[in-house]
This record gives sequence, C-alpha cells and structure tokens, in this order.
Amino acid sequence: MAVETPCGELGQTAPDFTLPGIDGKMWSLADKAGPRGTLVAFICNHCPYVVAIIDRLARDAAELSTLGIGVVAINANDAIQYPEDSFAAMKEFAARHRLGFPYLHDESQEVARAYGAVCTPDFFGYDKDLRLCYRGRLDASGRLPGAPDARRELFEAMRQVAETGMAPTEQVPCMGCSIKWRY
Repeated sequence: MAVETPCGELGQTAPDFTLPGIDGKMWSLADKAGPRGTLVAFICNHCPYVVAIIDRLARDAAELSTLGIGVVAINANDAIQYPEDSFAAMKEFAARHRLGFPYLHDESQEVARAYGAVCTPDFFGYDKDLRLCYRGRLDASGRLPGAPDARRELFEAMRQVAETGMAPTEQVPCMGCSIKWRY
C-alpha cells in the first residue's frame, strides 16, 4: 500500500537514537550529525520505491557528505513478517548497492515512531542545529527508474540547507510503501 509522507513540522528537533549498524557498531545521531546538516533516511530492502531510488540515494549521499551533510539510513520494518528486511539481508543489500553511509536496524521501531516515519523511503533533512528543514522526496521518479534529467530535489534541498541554513520553500511529499509495523 503506497502512502505519502505528511508535511512535517519544520523546525522540530531530531530525536536522538542509538542503533546497531550492519558494520557491527552502535551509531547515535551525534555520530552522524554533519557540521552543516544531517539526513536521516528510513528505508528497507524490499520496497519497490526504495529499490527504484537506492542507487541515486547512494550517489546523492556521497555528494552531500562533501558538503558537510551527515547521512544515515534506518530500517524499521518488522523482519519477522518480512524476512527480506532482516539484519542479514540488510548487509547484503548495502553491499550490493555500495551504500557509503551507516545502515541501522530499528528492531523495536521506537526510533521510527519518534521521528514520525510512515513509509519507505521517508527522508528527514536537518540543519546544523538538527532542526527539521526538509521532509520531501528524492525526486519525481517514485517507483519508476529515474529519468536522466530528473531534478534532484533531496540533493538540492540539502545543499541549500548546507549553504544557507534555510529550508526550501517548495517540498513535495515522499511516497512509498508503509512501514511494516509490528503489532
């Protein structure tokens, strides 16, 4: 079921977290907060929306890191009902797509709930003071392959945040598969 992200309350502070990464380390928000901003992406391994954008997200994250933006991805899906989102599968997914940022597991789903994440992908872009500046999509492709000339909305928004500290005035909600909540 496709869901769209809510507008989000720009200016709210990023909730703190400490979660295990596929690299065997425990990661906190402070570990990945960049000097000019931070991007927290809720993704998973099997969602067709994530699969469609993951290589572009990896590209954009690498470029954003050169601008002082820290990037982290979190998988909060219920891996019991969706074994393709298990911790072991996360490692394979990250290797296959050459993710250059920590990929964390939110098994309790408490972090996803604290952020108000609703779907995969769901992007939360923060300024240097960890205030929410962007809650939009990567680009207009949705679950289709990205067009070569697709506007890089997430990248442009976070570059603006890094350069000016200001939130973009135009933000289009992200669409994706609902997070698979454990009930």
